[in-house]
Amino acid sequence: MGAEGAESGGRKLRADGVRNRERLIEAAKAGFAELGPDVALDEIARRAGVGIGTLYRHFPTRDAIVEAVYRREVQQLAEGAERLLADLPPGQALHAWMRLFVDYVATKKVIAAALGAMVGGASELYATSGVAIIGAIGRLVAAAAAAGEIRADVEPDDLLRALIGFAYANSAPGWQASALRLIDILMDGMKPAAR
Repeated sequence: MGAEGAESGGRKLRADGVRNRERLIEAAKAGFAELGPDVALDEIARRAGVGIGTLYRHFPTRDAIVEAVYRREVQQLAEGAERLLADLPPGQALHAWMRLFVDYVATKKVIAAALGAMVGGASELYATSGVAIIGAIGRLVAAAAAAGEIRADVEPDDLLRALIGFAYANSAPGWQASALRLIDILMDGMKPAAR
């Protein structure tokens, strides 16, 4: 069972508990984006339409809710690869996923300070998320190369480094639009040479 269906103590949540947890994560993400990483926990609970006690039942500390937001973003990015491959040709799925990656970076940027301030640091969290992201991009690259939609010599690690580079200046105005344009250019550059 995933973290979304269990309390911190390991017991299974009822349907209303799962809904409350999801609302809290959504409210936290929105609160971090609008008010910054120090948004009051009371404000997150208010935005989610629950009491502060419900927030603390699901997330006993600020670190716990920051971690939950980050883990969900990584999970959605990783699961997006399979969903996109099921719905689109492999090259288009890779292109769409790279655009999702920019959204992921935008969220990570908003909570980066809170992640960095977590007790014990976030290095383990980053390590496990890195594995999920590399796995997702690896599946997409393999599928697109096998379909002949990108060059056979494209390496997932190289592509991920390029994406991180595109998003590196994520504090500059207009960085997201620039990153999306660069993804389009990168996709054009990965097309196999015409025969």
